[in-house]
Order: sequence, then C-alpha cells, then structure tokens
Amino acid sequence: MRTLYFLVPGTGGRFACGGLFAELKTCELAQQICRAEVVTYQEREPDTPFLDDVLKQTDREKSIFVISWGFHVPRLARRLQGYAVVYHAHSAGYGFKLPAAIPIIAVSRNSMGYWGQASPNSLIYYLPNPISENFTNHHQERDIDVLVQARKSSQYLLQDLVPALQPHCNVVLLDRFVDDLAALFNRTKVYLYDSAEYWAQQRVSEGFGLPPMEAMACGCQVFSSVNNALADYLDPGFNAHKIACYSREWDVARILNSLKTSSPLKLSEADLKPYRQAAFLERLAVILAEVNQFFDQQPQYAQNIPGLTPLRLSRLFLKRASAKVAKKLGR
Repeated sequence: MRTLYFLVPGTGGRFACGGLFAELKTCELAQQICRAEVVTYQEREPDTPFLDDVLKQTDREKSIFVISWGFHVPRLARRLQGYAVVYHAHSAGYGFKLPAAIPIIAVSRNSMGYWGQASPNSLIYYLPNPISENFTNHHQERDIDVLVQARKSSQYLLQDLVPALQPHCNVVLLDRFVDDLAALFNRTKVYLYDSAEYWAQQRVSEGFGLPPMEAMACGCQVFSSVNNALADYLDPGFNAHKIACYSREWDVARILNSLKTSSPLKLSEADLKPYRQAAFLERLAVILAEVNQFFDQQPQYAQNIPGLTPLRLSRLFLKRASAKVAKKLGR
C-alpha cells in the first residue's frame, strides 16, 4: 500500500482539539495496516516531518495525503493537485467543493450524508472515530451526581440548568483538561452535554461527538443534544435523554429522577462494538485497499460523470419545467 501522510497544522498547543486528537489516533491505528506518518504544514516541530520537505522527497505514485483541517482543506487540495489526496471529513458545512478525484472518508453518517449530496461523484466511505478500550464501566461506587464539561456547553446549560441543579445534588463543572477522563466518568452518575449552540455559532456541524459515547461506555446516564453526528448513536428514550426540552424545571425534574432510577438508559457493549478499535481497523483496511486501487487505476480512466454544478442544475430545472408545461398544453 501507499504511504499515508496525515496533514495537520501542528500536533498540539493552539491546535489542540478533538479533531486533532482523532486525526493523530487514526494515524496511529493506520500504522497497523500500512506505513503512516503525521506531517505538519503550518508549524515546524522537532521529530515531525514538515510538508514542504515531504513534497520534495516523496514519490507521487507511492503516497496518499490525508487532509482534514476544516477551513484549510480547499487551500491544501489546490496545493496538492497532481498528488493522491483523501479528505478525512469530520465536521460538515464548511461550504467548499471537492473534485471527484478526492475520495472522502466521513467519521459520521451525518457527514457522509452531507458529502453524498455535495460531492455525489466521489468515492465516499463511513469510518466512525474509534473509542478507546479505556472507556469501560468499572461498576464502582459513584460520588459525582452530575458532571458537566464547560467546553462547547450552551449558555443555558452553564448559566441556567447547572445553578438550578446545584442545590439538589453534587454537580461537578469541569473547566480544565484531565489526564484520565475515563476514571472521572466512572465516578459519575449523570453526564450533561449540549453542543447545539456552540456548533450553530461555528456554522459547521458536530463532527462526531465522542464525549457522550465515552461517558455511556463508562456507565453514565447521558442527557445530550442530538444535533448533527450525535444523532448517529444517541436514541432519546432508549439509550439516552434529550437535554434542553421545553422547560428548565422539567429538565431538572428528569435529571433528579434519573439519579434515583435502578434501570438507567445506556449503551450496551454490543452497541459500542462498531466503535471499538478492532472494528475501526477492519473497516479501515477495506477502505484503504479500495482507495489504493482507485489511485493506481485512476490514470486509465477519464472523469466523465456530470456533476451537480449550478449551471447543470439550472438546465435540469428548466428542462423539467418545460416538460411540465408541454404536458399540460398537450392535454
């Protein structure tokens, strides 16, 4: 197989976020299948290859560049014209278009559906982000009633719901990075997550929404928004609860009642299996085999399937409208 080069602006510092950590983890797991490296393109870092240098040294016929960083994708795609490029799609809604020569690997069905409409002539695959085996229910005593992470949380959650809950139960607000989030989830009974407001402000979608799944894997009851990719796996009333429903007082009552229940809603290990690393590697192996075959054989074929360009859509609309008029006149 060709060597995979996962392009990121940097590997930490101001670039640290869920998307970066997911990309680094994907590269690490891909190394079990083929040669794969992380390459930075914005900041030079010790012991990490830099894109300018890699482009001077790499063999185009033996490499694939994996791009993923949201607003940087159009610029990187233009710069890498003539190379084999794959887009690893996390959030959707950035507004750019991609040529059919660039396969798309989507981390959620939400993103896959977006690109299925926006780029219908591309190779498109579904590869959900893996959840670490560290996130497991240890069936221990839980001393935290309600856990909330400040990052990405709505103002309603932080300024209305949390203060309303605090007189009634032990609420922990997490506003810093913790080394062992799995251990914290195993101490928690209920986890609250509400990211719809955050992503509406960003004007792009929730790419995967890993924290609620990690919390559920550790045995927490989850109250969450179900925007974008969260709808891939959250099923309100069956494995989780929908948050921010109609009334703050009703939210409070439902959360307090959930602390007393002996039959909490949860994801079973069978539900989690498709998101574990073993399943991830199985899917990735199939995807990489097809992508390598596509790039090896691409020079033999001309790109000749018409796309959904604005001009073509206008012509299709006029053609359809004309056919309707002709049908009415012919009656």
